[in-house]
Amino acid sequence: MRSVPLGAAALAALPLALAGCGDTGTAREGAGGGTLTVFAAASLTEAFTALGKAFESDHPGVKVRFNFGGSSALARQITEGAPADVFAAADTATMGRVVGGAVKAGGTRVFARNRLVIAVPRDGGTGVRGLRDLARPGLKVVVCAEQVPCGAAAGKALGAAGVRLRPASQEQDVKAVLTKVRLGEADAGLVYRTDARSAAGEVRGVEFPESARAVNDYPIAALDRAPRPELAADFVRLVRSEQGRGALAQAGFETP
Repeated sequence: MRSVPLGAAALAALPLALAGCGDTGTAREGAGGGTLTVFAAASLTEAFTALGKAFESDHPGVKVRFNFGGSSALARQITEGAPADVFAAADTATMGRVVGGAVKAGGTRVFARNRLVIAVPRDGGTGVRGLRDLARPGLKVVVCAEQVPCGAAAGKALGAAGVRLRPASQEQDVKAVLTKVRLGEADAGLVYRTDARSAAGEVRGVEFPESARAVNDYPIAALDRAPRPELAADFVRLVRSEQGRGALAQAGFETP
């Protein structure tokens, strides 16, 4: 198996580059300022943070506030009435839980795709080259919980490989899995390709062919009860624009 080419340092400069890309069809006055609240899957942290800064530059007086976390937990918060303008989930099944309530049927759009890799310490000697290696005795492996999109994807990939795994822990979002590998609290973890890339100096992403059986589509929607509906629609347009696709591709996402 081959390792993912990791190189995320350029993301730090992305907000300035995005802000200078010219008219994307989203720039307008900030309508008196205020806050746009975006609930987004944890794996979108780097790309959406960059896009949020570009959005603020195009909308003077507007502040974008992100709530990053496990998609399932975010969906539950939204259905329980948490105030939010935009929701971006890590799979369509999770978005489906808010369709018909906070989101109208047909109001979602897939804007990115992501697949799993095995994160291992950059300088570690784990010898992990594929999914079957994760079942080795004594190897401490962490994954996402089954109800979280990255956990559901891990289950599909492991099933395709015929691997039965007893993880050391099951985390509530993919960043928590990544953190355990980064801190040396785990020998390996199943994370998205984008997350391995974001921690390129500390972890190495090992690709495996079964990941093709568990590709996650990422949908986005402006919520029906959005406190700032015009700004919500603008942010969705930005994410789906050429500018947005560029930011997502730089973070390692596949784009439709």
